Amino acid sequence: MDIITRNFFRLLRSGAWHEDEALEPMSHFKWERLGQMVHVQHVEAAVKAGLDRLAGEDTWVNLPDGFLAEYQEERATSKADVQLSNGFLNARFHRIIQNEIHAIDTNVASLDVLKIFVGTVATMLNNGVMIKGLLDLGRYLRTYGDHVDFVKLDTWLSKLHLQRMAQLQGSMLVAVFNFETDELPFVRHLEISAYNLVLRSVYHTASDTAEEWHFRQSRTGFVTNNSQLLRRNLRRSLRYLPYAPLETVSNYLNNFTRSLQEIEE
Repeated sequence: MDIITRNFFRLLRSGAWHEDEALEPMSHFKWERLGQMVHVQHVEAAVKAGLDRLAGEDTWVNLPDGFLAEYQEERATSKADVQLSNGFLNARFHRIIQNEIHAIDTNVASLDVLKIFVGTVATMLNNGVMIKGLLDLGRYLRTYGDHVDFVKLDTWLSKLHLQRMAQLQGSMLVAVFNFETDELPFVRHLEISAYNLVLRSVYHTASDTAEEWHFRQSRTGFVTNNSQLLRRNLRRSLRYLPYAPLETVSNYLNNFTRSLQEIEE
């Protein structure tokens, strides 16, 4: 892990959980690079809080102009918009929500955690991004974890074939955010790939500038494709295939089909 990434995670741990770790001095250029990571991962508010807590005089001198203003507000996400790509599993997901809402022993905290899991799966598969989802999960568990019915949650995850994907997300909290396994009852064993997958997300999504299209019709009528994007999406799908096979395959095929449909527009 390089100095930029070390400082990135120190700021996140400080901003999200008030952990105090000294920042290493960085140049103006390296702070700009860290800013790219912040922007892509949508963790502006946590990093701002971490800077306010940890930054020293040298840090403020080297920060790019407008760094705090640009990254001050974190984008809001709505749990109501969470969907699964697999139609069958998505219908089951929404039935779980409706059944639990109308149950005698409704447990809202368990539903919230399930929605965080599902939302993070979507961003992992579509964009390779998971840091904000991990922060949301970690903060929720440390704040409301004692209200979560983990037996119910495990049952739902099993029905959605997302048990191992949830375990991967929990393993990532352990790997880079210093969580203990006893805070994560849904983690039966740590996924050894968690650390490398988190780092890959941070490194690659921040430097990725490829155009977001799969197929495009040229002026002559021929269809061309962005082979770089196709290869990248395929590699990402293969990385997550062992953790959520049905959802991963459905997500890739849905994106592929959507790209073909855009040719007609």
